[in-house]
Amino acid sequence: MRFPARGLYAITQTDNKSGDTIISEVIAAIRGGAVIVQYRDKNPADAPFLARELVKICHQHKVPLIINDDVELAARVGADGVHIGKEDGAIAQARMRLGNDAIIGVSCYNFVEQAIDAQGQGATYVAFGRFFPSSSKPLAAPAKIETLQQAKLLLNIPIVAIGGILPENGSQLLAAGADLLAVIGGLFDSQPEQSARAYQALFNRQT
Repeated sequence: MRFPARGLYAITQTDNKSGDTIISEVIAAIRGGAVIVQYRDKNPADAPFLARELVKICHQHKVPLIINDDVELAARVGADGVHIGKEDGAIAQARMRLGNDAIIGVSCYNFVEQAIDAQGQGATYVAFGRFFPSSSKPLAAPAKIETLQQAKLLLNIPIVAIGGILPENGSQLLAAGADLLAVIGGLFDSQPEQSARAYQALFNRQT
């Protein structure tokens, strides 16, 4: 499944939530307009089962499902790809394991040079952030709006922004060059379908 060129990038919120709740929230986010879903779970009870269920749901809606930081799990459950941190060789290894059509995203934090390198190694997309205070990554180093502007001039793969993004602040990231907005709390803290629609409105205003 192809990586979307722009739109809302939903990342699962799993802490203290049952598998059924996570699944229902992902369905709601897709109904609201999410164009890609990442399964991120730092304390999984049964990651293979939940990942398989999410793959089924996403594919029913023609939305790609990628796995955070676990190439083997992505291969095992038939996910569309993986999101990895910036480690030497990791992109090539993931590509070899998952195939030429797999989506491989790379975290580049606030470093355009890392993004250029990742693009050269065959990354599908790069992600920058955090741009705003984030409950899911409270200790992450901040990224600058200027990083998006530089990246847009130098890259020809999609750019994802992440970190504390809300409907109230997302438009400035899109204006600076982000193609997708990756969201956890702003989407899943409350009413994910309605929240997704609020983010989707930012993209509608950009067109």
